[in-house]
Amino acid sequence: MSTVGVSANRLEILQIAKAVAEEKSIDRSIVIGAMQEAIEKAAKSRYGQEHDIRAVIDADTGEQTLWRVQTVVADDEVEDPAQQLALTEAKKIDASYEVGTEIKEELPPFDFGRVAAQTAKQVIMQKVRDAERERQYDEYKDRVGEIINGIVKRVEYGHVIVDLGRAEGIIRRNDGIPRENFQPNDRVRAYLYKVSRETKGPQIFLSRAHPDFMVKLFAQEVPEVYDGVIEIRACARDAGSRAKIGVISNDSSIDPVGACVGMRGARVQAVVGELSGEKIDIIPWNYDAATFIVNALQPAEVSKVVLDEDEQRVEVVVADDQFPLAIGRRGQNVRLASQLTGWQIDLVTETADSERYQKDFQARTELFMKALDADETLAQLLASEGFESVEEIAYVAPEDFISIDGFDLEVANEIQERAREYLENLAAEQDARRKELGVEDSVMELEGMTVAFAVKFGENEVATLEDIAGLVPDDITGWREPGPDGKPVFKEGILKKGEMRKDEAQIFIMRARVAAGWVEPEALEQLEADMAAEAEGEMADLSEEERALLALGDIGKGGNEADEELAEEELIFDLDALAAEEAGDDTAEDGDDADSKE
Repeated sequence: MSTVGVSANRLEILQIAKAVAEEKSIDRSIVIGAMQEAIEKAAKSRYGQEHDIRAVIDADTGEQTLWRVQTVVADDEVEDPAQQLALTEAKKIDASYEVGTEIKEELPPFDFGRVAAQTAKQVIMQKVRDAERERQYDEYKDRVGEIINGIVKRVEYGHVIVDLGRAEGIIRRNDGIPRENFQPNDRVRAYLYKVSRETKGPQIFLSRAHPDFMVKLFAQEVPEVYDGVIEIRACARDAGSRAKIGVISNDSSIDPVGACVGMRGARVQAVVGELSGEKIDIIPWNYDAATFIVNALQPAEVSKVVLDEDEQRVEVVVADDQFPLAIGRRGQNVRLASQLTGWQIDLVTETADSERYQKDFQARTELFMKALDADETLAQLLASEGFESVEEIAYVAPEDFISIDGFDLEVANEIQERAREYLENLAAEQDARRKELGVEDSVMELEGMTVAFAVKFGENEVATLEDIAGLVPDDITGWREPGPDGKPVFKEGILKKGEMRKDEAQIFIMRARVAAGWVEPEALEQLEADMAAEAEGEMADLSEEERALLALGDIGKGGNEADEELAEEELIFDLDALAAEEAGDDTAEDGDDADSKE
């Protein structure tokens, strides 16, 4: 190319630049710039590499001009005589020259040799190639998140190379749908999820297994999704086998599940057909996490769920005959439900839940028999009434005892007296144990510290304010780390799970650092203010329904019976209650029926 360009007349140079620019879809000025650089490199090989030689090709006429440039510098600053000229010598040429002036000397035309022509060609091709790669990157980096159409160019070791017209994309083996075979010249649609700069040019990564690919397909098939009337809040896929999507409507008159299914399943069938028969469960999304989890586990029927918001885990209890259905083939159903909801789901059968409850009931009964010096009947009665600990018995309002059949005020006072005496003896034993472990008295002065906590700290060799100040919240509350099978495993900290939250542990440690003199009190005040501001921000992000649920929980803290009942409702949601409150259950069943026909 460059050999022709060097020996060609001015018009041919411009025609060549235009043709290359159109072929590579780049700007003509880039090609002309590459030609100029090639001429400069060839001229340096002719006149010497030490010279500053510049070439210019007029973009309108094609005229070529070649200059040798020298810069005027002070007499004592000349370092490179080939590119610099002393001011005194410059004045001899032209008295108007000053320091910094560039003196241009036009060079005569010359004939390129074979080597120079080959070098010029390589320079031009490299510049054009770099410009083409930059154009490809700029074109596709802003299309991340779109569905791209292309033609299969070739298949290499399971990786599909796709011709996108002016670039190539790749569907890697793990980004494809299993058992889906492509042949050259097949048309393919895929989701563009990443564009990266590489040495050999931009890499355009496509996927047909990405959850957002399904979301985009629904946006193309369902006008309500495209317009934003229906939102797909979550999507989980086991590519090629099964998927679950959570949908919600911003218009109460539109059923989100029915709209996505379409008349006789036409809309969802179009998506299923594009995904090689992948079955899709369309789930009603709900602001209430428990309701959404129950919906996500369909078609299994759930008896109750117990949420652990701190750990983002949920325990789901199902009937024994529903357990295989809830797990699904190779754990597929519960795995997809977990991905869809963002909660770690632990499935438990009603039998196992009942056995665990019986063990817990028996443990509480034995504790109450020992602490209150009571017979088994009385201890079982207290456990069945919902008392979890001796502290509850000791400090609950006497009226709560009187409401129990067979209890009067005298019996209540006697039971509470025994409970307080037991707690006092236990506290004395624990305080003695605390001193035996060497836990300093100054530790006991920390707000939030109890004798029981102090014993546990001492057993873990945390005995001074400095020891506590050097901890991190995970040391106290516990943490999760990958287990042998790759699943997260909870590692218990100094305290048992639930005895102190992470934010409380952070404040507790900061108080120790202030007491130990590590930080100023202002640091504790700033941390508390930041946490309060963060809590206010979270409240601002809540929906009206979520605020209402939270308000119910706050109201429950004001009473006795109400406190107990609402606290239980906050964690345990009975399926019958959910069915009564969720108006869209029938619609969801219709959607599932349509899905099962697929």
